[in-house]
Amino acid sequence: MKKYTDIIRGLREDNDKKQIEIANVLGTSQQHYSKYETGEYELPLRALAALADYYGMSADYLMGRTDCKEGVDCLNERVSGEYTTGALISDMLSLDAASRAAVIDYISLQKLRQACTRKKEQKKNPL
Repeated sequence: MKKYTDIIRGLREDNDKKQIEIANVLGTSQQHYSKYETGEYELPLRALAALADYYGMSADYLMGRTDCKEGVDCLNERVSGEYTTGALISDMLSLDAASRAAVIDYISLQKLRQACTRKKEQKKNPL
């Protein structure tokens, strides 16, 4: 896993932001923020939360604890009716290994079916 210092610097650079811009988001100076990126200062919890909100990513991703960038809002999204992404993940994790594999196989099958349907539609309606 990456270190949080590499992650926050990379996100800033990928978003073409200057250190002063991110420092302003956090209510600190550019020099102080620079020390977060270098690891000279440890990133405080309030700054971690602010960065997660600013970039729309999970705090766990920013800390280097997961490769999943999606934040909490993603977990609250409705999949179908009242069923949320978070509930879907919880249900998936409650299954035994064989049942999880069956669900993954079913999802792969549905994705393949959807791709085939798109190809058929494209053949019928070329642009």
